Amino acid sequence: MFKASIHQGGIYKLPFPYTKLAQQKYRPALAITAPDSTGDARFVFITTTPPAASANRLALGADDFVGPALPFQSFVRPEKSMLLNGSLAVKQLAQLTPQALQTVLRHVIQDEVAHFSASAFAPREFVPGTSAIPPSGKLLDAAELQLMVEASLDGWLTTGRFNAQFEKKLAAFIGVKHLITVNSGSSANLVAFSTLTSPKLGQRAIRRGDEVIAVAAGFPTTVNPIIQFGAVPVFVDVDLHTHNIEASQIEAAIGPKTKAIMLAHSLGNPFNLDVVTALCKKHGLWLVEDCCDALGSTYRGQMVGTFGDMATLSFYPAHHITMGEGGAVFTHSDELKAIAESFRDWGRDCYCPPGKDNTCGKRYCWKLGSLPEGYDHKYTYGHLGYNLKITDMQAACGLAQLDKAPQFIAARKRNFAFLKERLAGCEEYVHLPQATEHADPSWFGFPITLRENCPVTRLDLLQYLEQNKIGTRLLFAGNLTRQPYMQGQNYRISGELRNTDTVMKHTFWIGVQPALTLEMLEFAAQRIESYLGINFH
Repeated sequence: MFKASIHQGGIYKLPFPYTKLAQQKYRPALAITAPDSTGDARFVFITTTPPAASANRLALGADDFVGPALPFQSFVRPEKSMLLNGSLAVKQLAQLTPQALQTVLRHVIQDEVAHFSASAFAPREFVPGTSAIPPSGKLLDAAELQLMVEASLDGWLTTGRFNAQFEKKLAAFIGVKHLITVNSGSSANLVAFSTLTSPKLGQRAIRRGDEVIAVAAGFPTTVNPIIQFGAVPVFVDVDLHTHNIEASQIEAAIGPKTKAIMLAHSLGNPFNLDVVTALCKKHGLWLVEDCCDALGSTYRGQMVGTFGDMATLSFYPAHHITMGEGGAVFTHSDELKAIAESFRDWGRDCYCPPGKDNTCGKRYCWKLGSLPEGYDHKYTYGHLGYNLKITDMQAACGLAQLDKAPQFIAARKRNFAFLKERLAGCEEYVHLPQATEHADPSWFGFPITLRENCPVTRLDLLQYLEQNKIGTRLLFAGNLTRQPYMQGQNYRISGELRNTDTVMKHTFWIGVQPALTLEMLEFAAQRIESYLGINFH
């Protein structure tokens, strides 16, 4: 009788519980826990059968053992874990290394996470008028949870290996040379704009008092970095069909102090990049594309964010992919990437990643500012920077989401097309959105603007939709110049903001996010028609 105690990581000969007792066989089993007070421990059984393509089996090699390996080809089956009493063991066969045991444990944990996800994220029946139809939201399953758990098991609490993978993979998806993550889309806009203020850019650097072309119909943090730095936003009106800048009015807004154009692709609909890029080239202006609502949108077949000098994304749960909080800054320029990274990472000159030192090989060989010669480059700062990195757990979630981005984008386009066709009968009373010419938008939402002859007010319609559990959003700040915080701020208006005021008073949007089904969208369309007094279906 085997008398030795059971140890975590030990492999023991145990009766195989999946055979009839009359034909009981013994199999090697790995103890993945130490025994409890009653002698029970969790074991996973080992097989000699190679895994099928879909099976979750881990091969054990000679390096996975402390001392002699098992004398046969061995595969661990993490899904076959069970609680058994250690007294059933006949003898110990081998011992795994701590590293090999941890690999097995990770797979066992991931199997449990998949079971949790199947319950937590199971589809729910849609009940019209009772179930919510949110305008935005996250769509998660086991893939995100498993990668987040994997990152947490690393015990690496800041930016790490998952972030490096995410940055590389997202840059390839967009088709851009450099991409760095930050902790929000708002931080992305802050870093992108701050980059263009760097003294390293010489005469092209944006300085306090310089002007930047923008729109007031949008989210405040596309404009806020301009004001926070001390530059002056110059607001141009928008087009009511695309909700983007009125391209024909841009050149009139450009003056001797204009240094840049900073615009969002409104609700995923690209602005007129032919006109904007031509004007930037003609006048020597920087272009910052805020793509926070537009991942996957294209213009003339090219991804948005690849036309300008700098571009940004957001990964808040409302957006095309999420990691909870998070964002990205991307560029084709080596110089701008290095500056952006400095602003993100405290303003430091050193470009070593977290946990790395002396990548350049000249850590103590610099003479910068009025610091003493040889001052540690890791603690030398060239910009008035921030600390805006993400955690590796966020990046892990983003990696799983990025794998789903193509299907998410396709779902948004499908949902938008359904609503555009379904609500066509309402155009007597509302403006429906139009894609910018040459654009293929990855829509963030479906904007609706009430016409002057509409028989209902926006407020009444929104309250009615809310009563029917149909979520809505305004076009963010509406008209930024009328927001409380803008009183007393330094800005300029070019022409009139007549359409911007119309957006503020009469525009709202409903969701096209991938979690919404056509049944949900049909119900939303019916409710809108009903309240407008239209019944064509």
